[in-house]
Amino acid sequence: MKNRSALIVGISGQDGILLAQHLLGLGYKVVGTSRRLDQGPTARLAAAGMLDRIQLVTLDPCSLASVADLVRATRPQEIYNLAGQSSVASSFQYPCETVESVTRGTLALLEAVRMWAPEARLFNAGSSECFGNTVAPANEQTPLAPRSPYGAAKAASMHLINVYRASYGLFACSGITFNHESPLRPPQFVTSKVARFVAGVVQGDGGQLKVGNLSVRRDWGWAPEYVEAFHLMLQASEPRDLVLATGQSSSLADFIAACFASAGLQMRDRIEVDSSLFRPSEIQVSAGDPTAARETIGWRAKSMMRDVASYLVRTYSADRQRK
Repeated sequence: MKNRSALIVGISGQDGILLAQHLLGLGYKVVGTSRRLDQGPTARLAAAGMLDRIQLVTLDPCSLASVADLVRATRPQEIYNLAGQSSVASSFQYPCETVESVTRGTLALLEAVRMWAPEARLFNAGSSECFGNTVAPANEQTPLAPRSPYGAAKAASMHLINVYRASYGLFACSGITFNHESPLRPPQFVTSKVARFVAGVVQGDGGQLKVGNLSVRRDWGWAPEYVEAFHLMLQASEPRDLVLATGQSSSLADFIAACFASAGLQMRDRIEVDSSLFRPSEIQVSAGDPTAARETIGWRAKSMMRDVASYLVRTYSADRQRK
């Protein structure tokens, strides 16, 4: 795939960094955007060894004029929409900002592609939050019933993708991703919070970890595998929205226990449930059915929840030892 070009909108987040690494490995020329090019985003990209391997530009993804100028100037063959506020918890605190960043950003990108790069292939990052509670594992036909401002915004972005695909014939699709983790997750995400705490216990730290509802169930996978699916979706003969998940759902209590077990430890009295961390409208069960992804693009998750817990604790423990 030498000489192919990709534009990653929102390159400095977890998925953006991992996707850029994957595409660079395939020989792509990569242009990446961030809302700001301050120490945070550039430091993350530099730490990943990519700052001098990509073209990095600042972009307000909600500005149609700015997005159109960039698409017109770069004419990428593939575009990955990964921008927008991505924390479910934060979306309850900042609902207006969350909805605007996700929906206006998607719409601006669709309009820019329609006007200036209709031949480009566009991937949009959807979310399992669009489904709300899943009585049965969700697939591509499951009705959308979000229970957070973030989930509602992602549902709207997926509808916009479908409108432009049907109306203008764009190759545009959404990957409906269930929870996928890596050491690049910010500390406010519960998986990162737990694994970092366990790594600290390994190094002799004391104290308790405060968490929210231990009974919630999530479908946790390994993010480096998921970005491979993003790319594969744009190599298909036809654009299609796909659920990306492991197919297994586990409770937060199970995830925490797996983190401790991976370090040869037990939870004991290390965990404290804090009701202030409960969300106003919590998804109790989130489970995905990735059958269509396996059948159409040949993708399946290799790493399950216990693997993810072990990878995270091992990485954070190694980081602590290096420091």
